Amino acid sequence: MATEQTAMLTPILSDTWDAERSWTLATYEANGGWASLRTALAMEPADLVSMVKGSGLRGRGGAGFPTGLKWSFLPAPDGGPRYLVVNADESEPGTCKDIPLMMASPQQLIEGVAITSFAIGCHHAFIYVRGEVLHVYRRLLRAVEEAYAAGYLGTDILGTGYDLEVTVHAGAGAYICGEETALLDSLEGRRGQPRLKPPFPAVAGLYARPTVVNNVESIASVPSIVANGAEWFTAMGTERSAGFGLFSLSGHVQRPGQYEAPLGITLRELLELAGGVREGHELKFWTPGGSSTPLFTAEHLDVPLDYESVAAAGSMLGTRALQIFDDSTCVVRAITRWAEFYKHESCGKCTPCREGTFWLTQMLQRIEAGRGTEEDLDTLLDVCDNILGRAFCALGDGATSTVTSGIAQFREEFEAHITGHACPFDPAASALFEYTPRTGPALSGAAARTVGA
Repeated sequence: MATEQTAMLTPILSDTWDAERSWTLATYEANGGWASLRTALAMEPADLVSMVKGSGLRGRGGAGFPTGLKWSFLPAPDGGPRYLVVNADESEPGTCKDIPLMMASPQQLIEGVAITSFAIGCHHAFIYVRGEVLHVYRRLLRAVEEAYAAGYLGTDILGTGYDLEVTVHAGAGAYICGEETALLDSLEGRRGQPRLKPPFPAVAGLYARPTVVNNVESIASVPSIVANGAEWFTAMGTERSAGFGLFSLSGHVQRPGQYEAPLGITLRELLELAGGVREGHELKFWTPGGSSTPLFTAEHLDVPLDYESVAAAGSMLGTRALQIFDDSTCVVRAITRWAEFYKHESCGKCTPCREGTFWLTQMLQRIEAGRGTEEDLDTLLDVCDNILGRAFCALGDGATSTVTSGIAQFREEFEAHITGHACPFDPAASALFEYTPRTGPALSGAAARTVGA
């Protein structure tokens, strides 16, 4: 029986995750799987595109672009091939929704691939999965093999005359390949670096042919829309952010994990489902969409987690990677670790990102170690200004998000590192600092007088 809390959830993508051998074709079919493909193959492709447009499904990979609209951007058929590429290169720190989906219910993704391919006139689709997750790669390969054997993929699918080949491709493990054009270059055997746009992939994508690139969760949502209709989907979520999504809660929560709920749910509600912040501590800050989104604090607990509300509050919904940090966390240390990640993962193609992430990391490491100066904070913000909007792709912008928002929200904590010449969360330096719930640690009165002297 559903409780008041669990009633907030919408187990659709995750509905069969707890079934015995949920990843197999037999289990998927026993729960109504592949019925949507039969429905779709009896429809006109244009009607399928219109259905997805009418549902309001938006890209679940972070950008939130309307999925059906993206499909409609493909030019008119010219007799040549067109491609569907599923971006399964989940790499955003804190994000873990596509990997469990592919592990627990790969057939759902593959059925979505088949329906989407039919809708856009594609006869060869690719699933680009992160190479480090070997277990996921193997499970996808087996799921595709089962779908071929059952006649859901291959030649003359279900006797309709429609043909579709599906290739599962393992990347080499580069965060930059989550950017769609860098992914396409990698898929073609080149070094994964973003392409200059235009042309956009819809016009000249994989092998310079019209290509749709969508996230795993976006494509996996298509079968349920075909089965239940666009109005069913729009009945969930908000007016402009329709439907449901997987929210990844990690960090200092009692029960971290995946929570599938309508868009527009709040972190306060999700924390109730997750048992709250770990006992004896309070929420300090959190990311609404992974480490490339500006930080939120306890003041934002009731912000609806939809694209418009989160943006209006000063951040981005992104991949719904909710990383929760309590009052035991040094915000400078957390931001420094994220900056180190972006520095390491920068492809080096453009100067603002290549040089900017290097200098951000250098200054943050110095501040964290207690060797920073007051001027470093202004320099950090200046470097961020020179990266934001000037990098070749969104990696550079993402690298600045936690730095600028962290200084805005917790400037006193940065200053405490500088004036105290130590990290306030270092036990050896704890006597130098006083703690306040809102701003965190600051130099104690006695220590401040010593520094002033």
